[in-house]
Amino acid sequence: MSNKQMVLIVDDSPSILKMLASCIKGLCEMKTAHSGQECLEVAAQIPQPDLILLDVSMPEMDGYEVCELLKANPVTAAIPVIFVTGLQGEKDEEKGLMVGAVDYITKPFRPAIVAARVNTHLTIKLQQDKLNQLAFYDQLTGLYNRHYLMDVAKQKIQAAQQEQHPLWVLMIDVDHFKSINDNHGHSVGDIVLQQVGEALAASGEQSDVTARSGGEEFVILFDLCEDEEAFNKAISVLDAIESLNPHGINVTISIGMAKISDQDKDFDSLLKRADIALYKAKENGRNRLELAF
Repeated sequence: MSNKQMVLIVDDSPSILKMLASCIKGLCEMKTAHSGQECLEVAAQIPQPDLILLDVSMPEMDGYEVCELLKANPVTAAIPVIFVTGLQGEKDEEKGLMVGAVDYITKPFRPAIVAARVNTHLTIKLQQDKLNQLAFYDQLTGLYNRHYLMDVAKQKIQAAQQEQHPLWVLMIDVDHFKSINDNHGHSVGDIVLQQVGEALAASGEQSDVTARSGGEEFVILFDLCEDEEAFNKAISVLDAIESLNPHGINVTISIGMAKISDQDKDFDSLLKRADIALYKAKENGRNRLELAF
């Protein structure tokens, strides 16, 4: 098993934490938490754990409640949870599985059983991560792909409409990309797209969604971002790309930018307004930003 995978062990007993850690030593990296609240905090941090071993009987917040909160949070929902508990009734195990756990280990536990089950679920998690990589990420740039973008954008626009908070979309196109391919070859064109993707990802924040929508086109979503901040972030994106010089090629982008409004009934409507603004940016000389109205 890859030592890059991480298991978070959660128990209010230091001796149990030590015992569980000894059971899976060598299988993975480990973090520990001594309470339900600490578990929630550590699980949301980067890098996130690939698996959580969670004690059921803890003061203040028991394991069932912790698991429900983990599964209710989109940031931590995909992390598999194995309950470790002294409770051995069928109803207890059923409750654990009902709240979202993938497995149940009862005390007193055998080290070989703990190691085997942890190894099994880390393997499953690794396979699931690989499938998600293929399904949701663009293979050239490593950014989200159009499929993921449309899925998450639908959720974000619904939330923005319901809660009346700002949502911005940036339509981005690499200027004169056909000329780059024609003059330097497609392999160099791919390097340009990769470096543009890296620069776009690096210039954003964790709450932003950055995707390659196809060809030389990219889309960024700024969520919960007020006007001045969104504009400044978009300008910094322009500057970041202009500073690139792959294979001695000056690279620039054009940006069309739109903010959600009452006229936008769905994401397609918002995206179309940003696309019209992008067309204006190209008409007006490229390497610039145009706002949709």
